[in-house]
Amino acid sequence: MNKLGPAGAHSPFGEMLLRYRMAAGLSQAGLASASGMSVRALRDLERGRASAPQERSAELLATALGLERDERTSFLMLAKEGRRRIAVMENRTSLLALPAVGDLVGREAELRRLAQDAGTAGVVVITGPPGVGKTSLAVAAAGGLASQFPDGCLALDLRGVDDRPMTSAVALERMLTSLGVTSGQMPVTADERGSLFRTLLRDRRLLLILDNATDEAQVRPLLTMSEGSLTIVTSRRVLAGLESARWMVLDVLPAESAVDLVGSIVGEELVKAEADAARELVSLCGCLPLAVRIVSNRLATRQHGSIAELVRQMGDERRRLDSLSVGDLHPRAAFEVSYRMLPARARLVFRRLAVIPGVHFDDELAAVATGVPAEEIGLLLDELVEMSLLNTTAAPIYFQFHDLLRLFARERWVEEEPEHVRDELRDVLYAHVLERGSAAGALFFPEVIEVPQDSPFGSHEEANEWLEQEVTTWSAVQREAAALGWHKQVYDFAWSMHRYSIGRAQHRWDEVFELGLRAARAMGDRIGEAEMLTWAGTAQRLSAGDSERALEMLREASALAQELDLHDTALSIHSSIGQALASLGRVDEALEHSRLAHEMSKGYDFFGWRVWMSVGLGTALLAAGRLQESLDLHTALLAEAENRRDEAGPELAGKVMVLLLTVIGDALAGLGRWPEAAQSYHDARSRYGAGQANFRNEAELALGEGVAWRQAGETERARTCLTFALDRLDGLADSVTRKRVEAELALLPD
Repeated sequence: MNKLGPAGAHSPFGEMLLRYRMAAGLSQAGLASASGMSVRALRDLERGRASAPQERSAELLATALGLERDERTSFLMLAKEGRRRIAVMENRTSLLALPAVGDLVGREAELRRLAQDAGTAGVVVITGPPGVGKTSLAVAAAGGLASQFPDGCLALDLRGVDDRPMTSAVALERMLTSLGVTSGQMPVTADERGSLFRTLLRDRRLLLILDNATDEAQVRPLLTMSEGSLTIVTSRRVLAGLESARWMVLDVLPAESAVDLVGSIVGEELVKAEADAARELVSLCGCLPLAVRIVSNRLATRQHGSIAELVRQMGDERRRLDSLSVGDLHPRAAFEVSYRMLPARARLVFRRLAVIPGVHFDDELAAVATGVPAEEIGLLLDELVEMSLLNTTAAPIYFQFHDLLRLFARERWVEEEPEHVRDELRDVLYAHVLERGSAAGALFFPEVIEVPQDSPFGSHEEANEWLEQEVTTWSAVQREAAALGWHKQVYDFAWSMHRYSIGRAQHRWDEVFELGLRAARAMGDRIGEAEMLTWAGTAQRLSAGDSERALEMLREASALAQELDLHDTALSIHSSIGQALASLGRVDEALEHSRLAHEMSKGYDFFGWRVWMSVGLGTALLAAGRLQESLDLHTALLAEAENRRDEAGPELAGKVMVLLLTVIGDALAGLGRWPEAAQSYHDARSRYGAGQANFRNEAELALGEGVAWRQAGETERARTCLTFALDRLDGLADSVTRKRVEAELALLPD
């Protein structure tokens, strides 16, 4: 009998022997009598003091235990391994030439999670788009986890993206061969091989890597029943049908990690010398690991190349995929493999989605863009998500491309769709977006209190959500429609947006209204030209921050309004000129224009014109330092707005209340009435989440309240507001406000 180690040492054969003996209901004495072995020899085997019996003794034991077929084969093989003193399999079972990278960067969190999964065993599916580094992560994890699996590691490329993926039967044959099953012992059918595979692994702790799986049917026969083994599956498909699996959806690298990856290949000195260019480079790669490695390898092989030069070469979207190649590495080739695996109908949807210019889209927009019926589009989008060719966002659910996959889809769109089909689908999509956007914007006019029955939106909130969520789509569509000469549609869209835009200066409304202005001029519509000049001028100040340009455009609008006798337009122009002059410090002129607009508005509806002209005057008074006058005016407006709120839609009424509470807070703060100012800012902030437009963002309102509480001596209330403001600034590119908040916090006592 072959000696293995001290009592309690790991002995797969001993564990199997004990389990089969207990299942047969035999004592050690009973089995000894049936097999002809001594009780002591059986005790040594079960306790791991001996590795395995001799060949003849193993066969007698198998017969005495009543073992047949797969169980008998597995039992005898373990005995054979023990005799060869290879009970621990790691010297013979190893990774089978899976590709890997030398230095895995930016995947520390994923490796930690896989290390945790190793303790619970089971199945982990790593999925994600082509080029994201699924195989590299699995191989790196295997290297770090090897010590936790004393029976070794098996890995196999299932060739899921090949024209003919490896069959389960072949995969099982290769793994059984690696486990020591000879050709004479190899079962014939896939079912028999799977049964033997599971039997062999039942009592062992083994790490199994199944790379590049094509679908659930290929993987299921390869899963073990061992509670101590971990199977890591990588696949471009999600493989959602695998029961009891855990999923890791691998995303692109964080930008900082992508830059670190560049530095690990080309050298940190070059990255530090061209830090801005390095960040732009990984952005152009969409932080996709494969693409980042390719451009880094290109840089590393150039003796005099610079990152900035490569960034310039990649700036043209039409040639970006061409520039992403080095040696035999090509993201386009990886994308092409996934694309060709799709059914024809899913390929059609994938390439036609490229016509959508926004960053994301929902089922409805996808159906319009592709020409696929609404009842069919959902399943086809799910197919693309399953293949990791589309990502999904959290609720509400939207779909989006990775940047490089979008470029690839556009290539397929141009190559495979006839030009007349592309033009027709584009026109249908653009018309749909502009019509829907115009309908949404029209709901924010003051006279619209209830949503019309023929509106595509069920409420103001629904329209507001659509405009906010689809901003990248409708802004791009308006721009491209203007280039196509769709003057009326472009003008109508801009006109419908002018009320919705109030209080939403964070969007580039200057572009929206300047496109409307060009459309009005192209149509020879001089009234429309005056209106668009007014709104474009206002947007120049609020959105673009250019008060000089705003004043220039507004004076041009004023001259045109006077020529055409446009009283309503002139009213708005005077108020906007006043605000532009106030922002330039020309307060006396600002008051002159603002008072004129205020006087002209007295015969108009409160929410239609009068409140806005009054606020214009009030802010001009603030700028002139006439704080009490401004406070009195705004306080009276607030009371009237409360009484007349039923005369406007909920969005408009809420917008007015937030604006008035904000400027009242400004006036009170200027007067040193700090507790009242804090309360006014707080009231404005409490209404912020109801879908109203924001004249100041939530962080700015909290900052104002925090400053007021500090001045009032309410230290903890100030700290609460300022901490809230700092939290709300996370992820926002607002360094000025952040510095103000941090400075205010520093003034508070510890």
